[in-house]
Amino acid sequence: MRPNIPGQVLVAQIAMETAFPLKVVAASLKSELQVRPAVLERLLLALFLLSLPFSNPWVRGDGVGYYAYARAPLIEHSLDFTHDYQSANESFREGRLDENGLPRSAFRTPTGHLDNHFTVGPAMLWSPFLLSAHAGVLLARGLGASVSADGFSGPYRYAMALGTAVYGFLGLLLSFRLASKYVQPLWAFIATLAIWGASSLPVYMYFNPSWSHAHSAFAVALFLWYWDRTRDQRSTGQWVALALIASLMLNVYYANLMVVSVLLVEAFWKYAEISRTQTASAKEIRSLLAQQLLFGVVVCIGLLPTFLSRSIVYGGPLETGYVSIRDFLWSSPKFFDVLFSANHGLLSWTPVVVLCFPGLILMARRLPRLGVPLITAAVVFYLFFTLYPDWAGISSYGNRFFISLTAIFILGLAAGLEWLATQFAAQRRAVILSVGVLACLVLWNFGLIYQWGTHLIPARGPISFSQAAYNQVHIVPQQLSSHLRSYFFQRSDLMRQIEQKDVEQMRKNADP
Repeated sequence: MRPNIPGQVLVAQIAMETAFPLKVVAASLKSELQVRPAVLERLLLALFLLSLPFSNPWVRGDGVGYYAYARAPLIEHSLDFTHDYQSANESFREGRLDENGLPRSAFRTPTGHLDNHFTVGPAMLWSPFLLSAHAGVLLARGLGASVSADGFSGPYRYAMALGTAVYGFLGLLLSFRLASKYVQPLWAFIATLAIWGASSLPVYMYFNPSWSHAHSAFAVALFLWYWDRTRDQRSTGQWVALALIASLMLNVYYANLMVVSVLLVEAFWKYAEISRTQTASAKEIRSLLAQQLLFGVVVCIGLLPTFLSRSIVYGGPLETGYVSIRDFLWSSPKFFDVLFSANHGLLSWTPVVVLCFPGLILMARRLPRLGVPLITAAVVFYLFFTLYPDWAGISSYGNRFFISLTAIFILGLAAGLEWLATQFAAQRRAVILSVGVLACLVLWNFGLIYQWGTHLIPARGPISFSQAAYNQVHIVPQQLSSHLRSYFFQRSDLMRQIEQKDVEQMRKNADP
């Protein structure tokens, strides 16, 4: 029997969890903002553990493709995705299966496999969790339990969702560590909470965990953290480690290649330094060039999982299954729309990101060897998606692609908050103002996530922000508590309702 907890109690519990960090903020004000990073890291961990009930063991949409690269090899020892597609949500199945529930021939590749252009990196990261779940299921079945060992049953899906949440948190933790190296830890902590709550990350860390974006935030944060840690003097072994991290980052999400541009900026400065020194020698240049070539070779070796899966599914290691680069928007890039469009614009949907750029500029002026490469990576990443035909992400909360840049956003926001504090005679006022503004952005984001998840606003295409604002005030407060109760205690039924609404909207949009 399910416990009958009123929705108001659930809302109160969530409010308490949201307000919990304010106790640390208040305590830090009494000690002139001096809080040890280890204390704040433990608090981040506590908040993460409190957030785990929001994890949604749901394999849906793009997540079907990502999860198939983990389930099919584990259970069927092949890359035959037939069962994955047949067990997928209705909106995913509808275009891929015929009336008999069999895959349409149009979705067969030249090798006879089902088209699955999604990356293998998330499956690699899920593997420890899924292997543990599989071992537990086999043990339980051996003891007489009836749980299915098919990769679709609850233990597998919960393991997948837990893995995604863990990687999302590790990405936040690494981002905090990077930021707290250059700004006061309290500002890094506040910035981490703000991006955690006011960006697109929570949707893909909890609600849609079978997608790749939380993994991408982790992999990029790990790459940038290690790059920064070793950038002054990198040994050959550290070049190899950085290359392995870079290959993981690319296995997870191809567009993360744009982040590697930090190394191009670094290389420019290194070669310029060597050429300016009086003792410049060809030996130094050859040594640096050899290390960079080693980096490239190791990255290619680390990409073998991607190359092998593409060869098996598509017949060639460089065949991605995505739109050809020839079909990019070379003549009509979406410079404005990617940022400001009502159709999942980055800044229009997640305005907290606006506050990150001033801090990045300040960081570039104060520490150019850090700030300039990070700005370069962000700009190159942005330019790539201005050319990408599906720049809006189709069914996307905000512009989900930019979740990859979580670490850069946190550092930029932390630097901006710290600078703001210097403009006040009393830093306590700066903290109060910053926390107040950011808390409003977090609340707005939670409300918009609710609207998007329940289809009060369209999941695809542009939305009306005036309608969204009206809903935030008049609809969300009325419906939230009942939906939260369903989310915690009748989640399967709620997910079916959400999926049905999505199918109805898709069919409505498809009608002439």
